[in-house]
Amino acid sequence: MNAYLSIDDVGITFQTEKGSFRALDHVNLKVEKGEFISIIGHSGCGKSTILNIVAGLLQATEGGVLLENREVDSPGPDRAVVFQNHSLLPWLSVYDNIKLAVDKVHGKTKSKEERHAWIMHNLQLVRMDHAKDKTPNEISGGMKQRVGIARALAMEPKVLLLDEPFGALDALTRAHLQDSLLEIQRRLGNTVMMITHDVDEAVLLSDRIVMMSNGPAASIAQILKVDLPHPRRRVELADDAQYNHYRAEVLRFLHGHAPASAAA
Repeated sequence: MNAYLSIDDVGITFQTEKGSFRALDHVNLKVEKGEFISIIGHSGCGKSTILNIVAGLLQATEGGVLLENREVDSPGPDRAVVFQNHSLLPWLSVYDNIKLAVDKVHGKTKSKEERHAWIMHNLQLVRMDHAKDKTPNEISGGMKQRVGIARALAMEPKVLLLDEPFGALDALTRAHLQDSLLEIQRRLGNTVMMITHDVDEAVLLSDRIVMMSNGPAASIAQILKVDLPHPRRRVELADDAQYNHYRAEVLRFLHGHAPASAAA
């Protein structure tokens, strides 16, 4: 039986002024429908490169990506990306930022009334319906990321791709958004692939954690299955032995694979 999302023997080489740079080498990963996958590793290990290949923003030099047995070779609404930078259009309201995406994806399949209801539904999912008429410069960084997630969900993607979406936020806001993402993913059953540097975030959110070797020619070094029951509550998990075991496993991996410059 084929996986829902399949990364098959992917490698990529970039041409630079100093010659060829091998970023990824023989990356293989099977993701099932509804899984939450985190990719973690040191800077320069190719995490975002993998995500961009799955998004269709980069083309692999070798190998490829299949989503429901169809080759991924360009961007598409079946894969929505949320970056660390929210990328909202500052001259549009919160509502209109989402409307732009909804009209593009659902303009021919939903009526005007249905699109409005769908926009409001997704704003309610991230608890931002109260701010629908505000512009991005009138809301906080965490609220902007909520809108970015709502915009991505409104596209009804098969795979939600998150590139360190909470990396620029303060610890408390980050925790609130992680909890919201857990709740949304549990309710909707989205297939999620997230890049992170945060060990606790990876363990809290993930079904599996993909740990990358250092670049150049980075590959998957280890995959850790996180067998914690849902719903997951961070306060209860703080003293949970299994949670702390998974956390220690990831920390041991990262410490053991620290770049030479960091270990010096």
